[in-house]
Amino acid sequence: MALRIEDKVQFVKGVGPVRAELFRRLDVETVRDLLYLFPRDYEEPTDVCPIIQLQDGQKQTVVAQCLEVRIAQWRHVEAAFADDSGSVKVVWFNAPYLRNQLHPGRTYRLTGRTRLYRRHLQMQHPSFREIGEGDEDAGDASIQATYPATEGLQSRSIARAVQAALDQCLGELPELFTPATLKRLAMPSVRAAVRELHRPTSMKAVGRARRRMAFEEFFLMELAVALRRRGLKRFQDAPRLAVTPAIDAHIRRRFPFALTAAQNRAITDIVADIGASTPMARLVQGDVGSGKTVVALYGILAAVANECQAAIMTPTEILTEQHLRSIERFLADSRVRWLLLSGSLSAAERKKALARIRDGDVDIVVGTQALIQQDVTFKRLGFVVVDEQHKFGVLQRAESRWRNAESDQPLRPHYLVMTATPIPRTLALTVFGDLDISVIDELPPGRRPVRTAWVRPSGRPAMYEHIRQDIRRGRQAYVVCPLVEESDKQDMKAATEEARRLQKDVFAEFRVALLHGRMDADEKQRIMADFRSGHTHVLVSTIVIEVGIDVENATAMVIEHAERFGLAQLHQLRGRIGRGPHESTCYLVAQPTTEFAERRIGVMTETNDGFRIAEEDLKLRGPGEFFGTRQHGLPELRVGNLVEDYDLLQLARQEASDLVRQDADLARPEHRFIRDALLATYGRKMELIDVG
Repeated sequence: MALRIEDKVQFVKGVGPVRAELFRRLDVETVRDLLYLFPRDYEEPTDVCPIIQLQDGQKQTVVAQCLEVRIAQWRHVEAAFADDSGSVKVVWFNAPYLRNQLHPGRTYRLTGRTRLYRRHLQMQHPSFREIGEGDEDAGDASIQATYPATEGLQSRSIARAVQAALDQCLGELPELFTPATLKRLAMPSVRAAVRELHRPTSMKAVGRARRRMAFEEFFLMELAVALRRRGLKRFQDAPRLAVTPAIDAHIRRRFPFALTAAQNRAITDIVADIGASTPMARLVQGDVGSGKTVVALYGILAAVANECQAAIMTPTEILTEQHLRSIERFLADSRVRWLLLSGSLSAAERKKALARIRDGDVDIVVGTQALIQQDVTFKRLGFVVVDEQHKFGVLQRAESRWRNAESDQPLRPHYLVMTATPIPRTLALTVFGDLDISVIDELPPGRRPVRTAWVRPSGRPAMYEHIRQDIRRGRQAYVVCPLVEESDKQDMKAATEEARRLQKDVFAEFRVALLHGRMDADEKQRIMADFRSGHTHVLVSTIVIEVGIDVENATAMVIEHAERFGLAQLHQLRGRIGRGPHESTCYLVAQPTTEFAERRIGVMTETNDGFRIAEEDLKLRGPGEFFGTRQHGLPELRVGNLVEDYDLLQLARQEASDLVRQDADLARPEHRFIRDALLATYGRKMELIDVG
């Protein structure tokens, strides 16, 4: 029987049931999946040279035996290779999956660029393939494809299966785009592109084929986002929240300072949105300390002025408490009513709170995910703020249903998302592509940029003396550690032990406290209250203080083992200081052992610009790790690169938008294959209510 494209991969010649299970680890279940399992790299024809002849900055090829291989910090794979002339260290950054593809004692052909790192040559991220005894292609001059192998399934085995599938099923691949579209975009057909990627004739042709397949991935992603956006905009039953000049003036009187131009631009966007019956779906992103909370509170008060309720949902109780303090600060003498709804309430307290929300006896409700539980109903909800949206994810955003106390009909409030994690351009077009975006790109007057210093472990005594001087001047400090308790497996300072050491040996004349995520809510609140009041001078903490802590008197932060943190996380932590008028310093205590780690620390000392840091973080860690994009329902891209392919992503976004305007239901015959591919890839993940 002829092999079909939707058949299970086990029916491909040479695969069978056992190898099919191994292919499943690579997300390959069908023949189609196999054809779309593209090489992760290509080895161009180069002459093999002995290791002793490797030169800094040159791309070269060696054939050498693997001596050892290990997982290093930050998920790097480090290996040592040797031939008769010498040995060389080889590093693959952020690629732990390669650990199972390298075996000491076996011989490999490696092609890559060699760099001088700490006075030693190091081959970085080379392509490689195993060379068996007597192999004739150790010096093969043709372009060799390297596949993303897994344990028990080597690149060569994958290549043989792919070639068998190409021979039988390539002609069955459906073409999503019309010939006119392909000609206009100057792209090859899908069959030509797939053939070229698996059977390369030249690297230039491979580049054209990769661009074609990356465009297809981006196009389907952006089409899914465009349809979700259209679905959100189709409703016309949100409450119209009018902001008259009198309401605007009344709200602004609540803030004892002038708003920045950036805050006013965001407010203008919000006012325009909430004045319509289409539910607002807007993201406000701004750097730490840029004043997003004030912008959100403006929208909340606009809802209250229109006799509607408002809700603020946060991922943590600490952040919830922070919002409550902001409300108390600005609305203490007003008639606005608010309450906290969180998982820490007793049954009696929760019952009373639910009744007040249901009966409309409260204007603002602040809480965690407890706000969207089945028993929470609102009298007239008009405005919702979700802070740090990326910690919830797209799927949960779609499931956030706000319930009406008087009917079974869902409420459709205006929806404002806030994030202090600046979002790179590519992720703004994908993860948050169904939201309108406002950017707050300036700090309020009087805020000083935080000075950042890289401190080697030997520099601790001088650093501690600077902090002691700050505390004697009436200031306070944070010390952040990666772990709660000491670990035998990881040589990192633990918060519990560090708090004891600092109190005894370093800051004996001051009060040191400990805060970490394992404490119950009441204990956390007590410790933070002591710190805010100035009773505690030094707060030793884990990353629980990453968001939601706002103590203007804190002017110093020590981050231990800073090389173990991601850039976005370091930037968030640093944002906890410098929130008052005093000069502040963030000390990054680090002893990085890789170029990758040194680069992160270097970026932090060079800039306070969160948007630049976000772009660098995406480059270094990749989209799969950047604040957990896997949570957002977006699949891992096989070909497209969200770091390098911004222009191609923009093109795909434009093409997808044009298609939605022309045929939003994808009902035309020429769009049948697009519809099928879209539903197969995103139908369930993105809740495409307009298709299927």
